[in-house]
Amino acid sequence: MKFSKAIIAGLCMCVAGFTTSWAAPASSAKPVTIRVISSVALRQIFIELFEQFGKQSGYKIEMETGGTVVIDKRVEAGEPFDVVVLASNNIDKLIGSGKIKPGSRVDLAKSGISIAVRKGAKTPDISNGEAVKQVVLGAKNIGYSAGPSGVYLLELFKRWGIADQIKDRLIQVPPGAQVGSIVAKGEAEIGFHQLSELIHIEGIAILGPLPADVQNITIFAAGVTVQTAQQEAVKELLKFLASPEAAGAKRKNGMEPI
Repeated sequence: MKFSKAIIAGLCMCVAGFTTSWAAPASSAKPVTIRVISSVALRQIFIELFEQFGKQSGYKIEMETGGTVVIDKRVEAGEPFDVVVLASNNIDKLIGSGKIKPGSRVDLAKSGISIAVRKGAKTPDISNGEAVKQVVLGAKNIGYSAGPSGVYLLELFKRWGIADQIKDRLIQVPPGAQVGSIVAKGEAEIGFHQLSELIHIEGIAILGPLPADVQNITIFAAGVTVQTAQQEAVKELLKFLASPEAAGAKRKNGMEPI
C-alpha cells in the first residue's frame, strides 16, 4: 500500500497505542474532525479505509488504536471520542454504562483466531481441537493476547482441563501488543491471535485458523459516543465502513465483512 508523504508524516507510534490522522483536502473552511478510538485488530483496515473516506468526504479523521482494556477505561473516563470500535460485547457494555448511544451499534467485521509459530519451525498438526490441545500441551510456552481472543483461549484451556498444567508457560502480551512479535523473537513457541494481527508480522508462519470445533468468532462493531457533536459526519463514516465498498480492505487484512 502506498501513502502520500503527508500521511506518512502523520503516523505516530508509541508504546501506549497507535495514533494516526488524515487531513482533509485544503479548504478555506476548517474541516470537521471525527475522533475514533479502535481495537488494534482493525488498525491496518482503518489505515486504508480512513484515507479513502477522508479524500471522498473532506472530513478529517483522527484515530487511536489500543487494547480493549485500555480503551474501555478511557471511554468510561469520558475522553472525547466520537466513535468507538471494539468487540461487539464491549460496545454493548459501553451502551449499558451510558457512554455509547443506544441503537448506534454498527457491526463492521468478523474475525476468528489463528495460530502462528516462528518462521522455519516445525509445522504441527492443528486439524482438530484435540490436535491443537496436544500442541499446546507440548509447547515450551504459549503466547496469547489481553483482548477477546485471549479471553476465549483461557476459557478453552479450562474447558480442556489443562489450565493449571500450562499456567506457568502462558505469556500474555500487554494490551494492544502483538502476539506475533513474541513468536517471531522466539519468546513464545506458539501464539494465538486474531488473523488481522498476525498477517503483517514478519518472521512468523501462520499455521491457519483454529479448527471449526474450537474456533471462536469475534464481531467487531462501532458505536457512537453520547458526547459527539458530529452526528452527520459520524453517520456518513459508519455507513461507509459497513458498505460493500469497504469489504476488500477487510478481507485483505484478515477479517470478513458482515
